[in-house]
Amino acid sequence: MGDIARDSDSIELDAPPCYQYGDRVVSRYCIRNDGTYPGKAIGELLVEKGEVGYVVSIGTYLQQFYIYGVDFIATGHRVGMKRRELLPSAPAMPSE
Repeated sequence: MGDIARDSDSIELDAPPCYQYGDRVVSRYCIRNDGTYPGKAIGELLVEKGEVGYVVSIGTYLQQFYIYGVDFIATGHRVGMKRRELLPSAPAMPSE
């Protein structure tokens, strides 16, 4: 029971979150349902690469990572994502 598989050796929780509530972010990848999103089939596409969303919650995972709850307004999906899956986005223009 000694070794735990981790995505990285770094502990994100040693520093403050990279994103804050209300931050506008962009998905770096296509995100599919891994079985944790209710009402959607496993493997069903939830978020397109480049889709814009807003941080609505900040939690933790495995006492190592921040998980950002991101609301993707265009599709109506609220998805938990790691920092490496997101990019900061410029603020929305009034016409958007």
